[in-house]
Amino acid sequence: MKKIITLFLVIIATQLSVAQTDQLQWLDIQLSNYQYPFPVSTLELNIQNQDLEMAYMDVKPENYNGKNIVLFHGKNFNGAYWKTTIDALTKEGYRVIVPDQIGFGKSSKPEHFHYTFQQLAQNTKTLLDTLGVNKTSILGHSMGGMLATRFALMYPETTDKFILENPIGLEDWKLKVPYKPAEWWYANELKKSYEGIKKYQLVNYYDNKWKPEYDQWVNLLAGWTLNSSYKTIAWNNALTYDMIFTQPVVYEFKNITAPTLLIIGTRDRTALGKPLVSEDVRKTMGLYSQLGKTTQKAIPNAKLVEIENVGHLPHIEKFDSFIKPLIEFLK
Repeated sequence: MKKIITLFLVIIATQLSVAQTDQLQWLDIQLSNYQYPFPVSTLELNIQNQDLEMAYMDVKPENYNGKNIVLFHGKNFNGAYWKTTIDALTKEGYRVIVPDQIGFGKSSKPEHFHYTFQQLAQNTKTLLDTLGVNKTSILGHSMGGMLATRFALMYPETTDKFILENPIGLEDWKLKVPYKPAEWWYANELKKSYEGIKKYQLVNYYDNKWKPEYDQWVNLLAGWTLNSSYKTIAWNNALTYDMIFTQPVVYEFKNITAPTLLIIGTRDRTALGKPLVSEDVRKTMGLYSQLGKTTQKAIPNAKLVEIENVGHLPHIEKFDSFIKPLIEFLK
């Protein structure tokens, strides 16, 4: 009887998964058929001998208080997932600038590109110069935390305040994980599916507790797998994995000069390359309950806010616990 019930549950789960996959929306390579929560503009860039487009949202409230903040998205996301954060910050009078980095979201996906955090930071500085923004707070989540760190190091005179939300790169994974070339990451990207993407987010982001509002972030990635240009998207993803793995920022936290806030969901266990190491080594990686405290000590003038029982996405999973300390810090 137990075997029959188990088989029944497996069949139901499979049918639900197939139904969800069938409902997936095919997405254009630059998400032209996906609407962002605010108007999107485009900055034309000529970099690395090619013309590229950098998409961004620039949301300036009527009650503008003269202060700005740039939001850097994570690797598996784009500017759209900052909607509730933008709403809350503009309500407080902040101008919020949200770029999609090259290779992500509505921005160009070049067939060949030398990805460095320095290049992406410079692209963002060009955007700010174009908009006439000389001073701004910088907030980075996940991979965006590594980029935000590089930006703050390169442009300290522009960085008013510095915020990291569950950034990756708080440890140097190449000390533990064997190197894999971009072709290896590319092969993995080509295997991605709706089921695999959702499983990864369920386990790594939400502690196996799923809410319907999380579906949209799976659909954005999975919708691309239906695109005939998915190989180009996958190659860009592979190149950015290589960038993350080979360009650590952890050794330079001591050089950050801006007042800093760390917002850390302590349940997070995100770490690059876990499948490539033994179980014993894996247990030592991505321990955010420890990494937050270590990073606070490394960055001068840093404040740490830990959010218990929250994973990699505090601003999605427990918004109120994220936005309250952020606004207090900005003020």
